[in-house]
Amino acid sequence: MPSSPDQNRIPFAAVIVAAGKGLRAGQPLPKQFAPWRGKTVLRHAAEAMRNAGASHIVAVIPENADQLAAQALDGLGDVVLVTGGASRQESVHLGLQALEGIMPEMVLIHDAARPDCPERVVHDLLRALDEWSSAIPVLPVVDSIALAADGVMAGSARREALRRVQTPQAFRFADILSAHRNWHGEPNAGDDAQVARAAGLEIALVEGDERLRKLTFAEDFTDSAPPLPSFPRIGTGFDVHRLADGEDLWLCGVRIDHVQGLAGHSDADVGIHALVDAILGAVAAGDIGQHFPPSDSRWKGAPSSRFLEHAVGLAKEAGYRIGNVDLTLICEAPKIGPHRDAMRHRLAELLGTGVDAVSVKATTTEKLGFTGRGEGIAAQAVASLIPL
Repeated sequence: MPSSPDQNRIPFAAVIVAAGKGLRAGQPLPKQFAPWRGKTVLRHAAEAMRNAGASHIVAVIPENADQLAAQALDGLGDVVLVTGGASRQESVHLGLQALEGIMPEMVLIHDAARPDCPERVVHDLLRALDEWSSAIPVLPVVDSIALAADGVMAGSARREALRRVQTPQAFRFADILSAHRNWHGEPNAGDDAQVARAAGLEIALVEGDERLRKLTFAEDFTDSAPPLPSFPRIGTGFDVHRLADGEDLWLCGVRIDHVQGLAGHSDADVGIHALVDAILGAVAAGDIGQHFPPSDSRWKGAPSSRFLEHAVGLAKEAGYRIGNVDLTLICEAPKIGPHRDAMRHRLAELLGTGVDAVSVKATTTEKLGFTGRGEGIAAQAVASLIPL
């Protein structure tokens, strides 16, 4: 039986900040209640938190918006609605107070205006709380930065030292509640990281995601149609790793006894890597290097099964499940036949599908090329996805 994706989740509570007026978005309603990709912005944000494992959710909403919020969140279970304050900081404080009777160990504070939240970001934030009291997702600044004054350039800033801050932001609940209560001065902090830092808390930086862009202007809602067509999608993948002494050989999630193994930043499972790219390609979500860059030390020696589970999760978020996969391993050695059934069963487990939907084949290049010389192994994959 495939393992449940919930088994490895870390429980947390979530406060979704949705109390603003959203006037710049040019919508007939406050933007958190406006439709975007087939659902309200608030519902997208709440579903993202629920799907990532939130045990309790508080939505902080404008005054007299209970009916709008209830309609937006209908069917999502027990989401507590709290009327917000005059500022974002006051609204968050009220949301945190609504969780005080539960006293969760960890809480994520998320802006509803960032409705597309990848589970990977949530999980990275929660893991960071093993070492830090706070963690926030950030992205690098790629453009040059100018300081402005009275319509002219007044100076510049080093973009290497700057980061774009996103939400959700993760905190140990007791620490961030105390930080809000001990805040001095006007409650005008731009985000909760500023509140935490004012209280002397150290804040870890976690890699954010471009998908977490904030919906702000009317043009942000032009991409408001449901993101997924109602027809199957197909993606292809290709990968190569060299054979090296002293390495374990992992193929399709199965460890194989061989005189050499595949070298790479992770466990270098060339079959799974090709399959990950096929699934990512099917949902137009980039490639494996974007999601798990080899420059990131977190993935050194990591099992490729994590990459495949991530790709399957993205497909699910996009509204698809695995239809079937067809994988070809290209090598002179080892012989794949004795391991084919084990590979198919392991891949089926990771993909959450039946073994009959998983094909693993092997071929040689008749001693030609790097695979023919036994210098490495290549793999190509095709994946079809079916709407949920």
